[in-house]
Amino acid sequence: MSTPTGRWQALHAIWRLLFSGFLFSTVRWLEMLAMGLFAYRVTESAFIVALLSMLRLLPMGLFGALIGALAERFDSRLSLMLMVGTSLLTSGVLALLASMGWLSIWHLGVGCFINGICWAADNPVRRMMIGDSVGAQRIGPALSVDVGVNNVSRVLGPILAGLLLAQFDIGGVFWLGLVLHSVSLWVVWGVAPDHKHPIKHPLSLLGPMREGFALARQDDRLIGILSVTAIFNVFGWPFTSMIPVLASDALHLGNQDVGLLASCEGVGGFVGALLFASFAKPAWYGRIYVGAVVVYFTTAVGFALAHSVTLAALLLLLNGLGAVGFAVMQTTLMYRDSPVAQRARLLGVLTACIGLGPIGFFYIGVLADVLSPPMATLAMAVQGMVALALTRRYWLKFF
Repeated sequence: MSTPTGRWQALHAIWRLLFSGFLFSTVRWLEMLAMGLFAYRVTESAFIVALLSMLRLLPMGLFGALIGALAERFDSRLSLMLMVGTSLLTSGVLALLASMGWLSIWHLGVGCFINGICWAADNPVRRMMIGDSVGAQRIGPALSVDVGVNNVSRVLGPILAGLLLAQFDIGGVFWLGLVLHSVSLWVVWGVAPDHKHPIKHPLSLLGPMREGFALARQDDRLIGILSVTAIFNVFGWPFTSMIPVLASDALHLGNQDVGLLASCEGVGGFVGALLFASFAKPAWYGRIYVGAVVVYFTTAVGFALAHSVTLAALLLLLNGLGAVGFAVMQTTLMYRDSPVAQRARLLGVLTACIGLGPIGFFYIGVLADVLSPPMATLAMAVQGMVALALTRRYWLKFF
């Protein structure tokens, strides 16, 4: 068991990785809400709002396993710097386009896709570095702190998005993103060089990718982890794209108030991360993982039907608690239960399952246009619960 002193030493060793993740996540949530509100104002289409979120997630499905295989071959610090630097350039281009009055929806789509590629590298690169720095015994608390810090960004991001949209329009959002990515790049520059020798494979990249998927298929525990991840990302996570739509239409909130309401999810996630880091025992990880998904689906339904801002805020607090329980445990369980030599590629497979999210974002967008945003959210949650029940035989393996 880790002592308080041991935990502090572990966190001190990875503070740059934690802080860079916080900055990167702040820009992500800042942009996602701002882009959603901007796109809904311009097009009045819930489908377009969901499509932008889909494009940000699409690279995970397309390139997640490939990035996991690549991560074994290249220096982790340089890979992380490339990831941050690319996002910095993207924010800079979007800021210039917005300031010149040339910004179009398709520019946002391209920006979402490029930054989505960088996001897809987070598990097999930055979080792999965290795990290697603290070791398998401390990975749970370390990732709880990482997710908790990132949930602070889920509070700051939406609030800042609402304020900047109200005062400076969307250009101010991208200029702030440029500044934050610049700070993040400086922080990553100070990360200690990677002293381990990157793995050299005699096979092509397709070999390690195939090995990762084959290894996952042979272990029911890994199948369970990947199944729950896929279910959450197809049927659960797309709910986030409906938050600005539901808050604008059903609760009649303006941009600034939508930002404040959306930040409640981050508050709940931050509190949950602190609780998991302090009290969660390894024997509970599997139950927390599945239980968190159930909480997420239930609160999404409640939010879709809520007509009170107070009730909506409370439900988003609980929703954030569910989201963080899921986020912490999916990476922790995969890191813990994977063979050491195959961790990076299996984290790449996990990222590929996260990348199934675009299917859900496209689906909820279609349902929202055909039915209504509240009914679309309800339908997705019900289908997610059914899928979770159907995969019970696999996720019970890691209970």
